[in-house]
Amino acid sequence: METILIVEDDPTMLRGLKDNFEYKGYTVVTADDGEKGLDTALNIGPDLILLDIMLPKINGYEICRLVRKEEIDVPIIMLTAKGEESDIVLGLNLGADDYVTKPFSIRELLARVEAFLRRRRDEQNRVYKFGDVELDTMGRTVTVGGEEVALSPKEFDLLVYFVQRPGRALTRDQILNGVWGYDNFVNSRTVDRFVTTLRAKIEPGEQNTGYIHTIRAIGYKFEFTEAC
Repeated sequence: METILIVEDDPTMLRGLKDNFEYKGYTVVTADDGEKGLDTALNIGPDLILLDIMLPKINGYEICRLVRKEEIDVPIIMLTAKGEESDIVLGLNLGADDYVTKPFSIRELLARVEAFLRRRRDEQNRVYKFGDVELDTMGRTVTVGGEEVALSPKEFDLLVYFVQRPGRALTRDQILNGVWGYDNFVNSRTVDRFVTTLRAKIEPGEQNTGYIHTIRAIGYKFEFTEAC
């Protein structure tokens, strides 16, 4: 049973959302201001967060930024009365995965939540294979030629980020935001250093198998053809 955190200061909407998601079988935890919402997000480890933007004490943008800074990798759907493109872009750039503009259809919101959670279940339990490399996302292990390779937590997260986006040109900023979040202590050179060490571990030997391709002036692309 997955846990959904709903952070919303409108008591009527909060109650309605809680009732609908509980009816669908989810465990629901609520918070009616940003301070409570942030504390709950950091301490209970929800499977998904529904986050209002205009909140007392701490707004939804700041909650989103801080959650990502703490490397909490859960889907965040922002609930907002604002429909301006700049507001939507700001939320997405801070790490939100999606947004809905009030008023919204509860059926559509339920469908979006289920889609995110289904994708998360699949990703958490998936084993990827490319060449002689096997990546187990649930067990957090990597083997090369049948031998387990020791990766640091961030090297592992970087590899997962790549294999879940095969064939896509990824900028260094996208990789930073996706793997490190909005951490002021890292920069684009951090990505380059970690890519170098990761390559050395999964592409050993003189013949570089070339899973991680450098794209000049942009970033990197991960390519492989065999996956399960």
